[in-house]
Amino acid sequence: MDYIIRKLKLSEKAILEDFLYEAIFQPEGTNSLSRDIIYTPEIYVFIDNYGLKDDYCLVTELKGKIVGAVWSRILAGEIKGYGNIDEYTPELAISLMKEYRGLGLGTEMMKQMIQLLREEGYAQASLSVDKNNYAVKMYKNVGFEVLQEREHDYLMCLQLN
Repeated sequence: MDYIIRKLKLSEKAILEDFLYEAIFQPEGTNSLSRDIIYTPEIYVFIDNYGLKDDYCLVTELKGKIVGAVWSRILAGEIKGYGNIDEYTPELAISLMKEYRGLGLGTEMMKQMIQLLREEGYAQASLSVDKNNYAVKMYKNVGFEVLQEREHDYLMCLQLN
């Protein structure tokens, strides 16, 4: 499979809405959530006004089409991210279009984002993941550890230095 992982161009940031929806864990066999769910403040905060100081995004491009994205931002404002630890720790989100999942692209995107955050000087990164999401295994494989087990999700953290 011939693909490239590159930084998102600011002119492409509208696609983050698609990937934000795809990042919402929806178990197999359940009714799909309405796409409008991304516009609730606690979800839209992950991409609202993307392009600020601590915002980073890598995308996977395959045959000229963007099929995946991993992005990070510090979500410590009035509306905190589900994976918020503090005002210094970037929180990650990742998603791939369904037909490209399970091919190793997510792992490679995550590894490259981790390297980017290291190069930018961050001490750690965090994320939240539903306990039933198959991605938990991938996060552990790239070095994330469960910091807190909550009712439905894990708060995970990765030390970068």
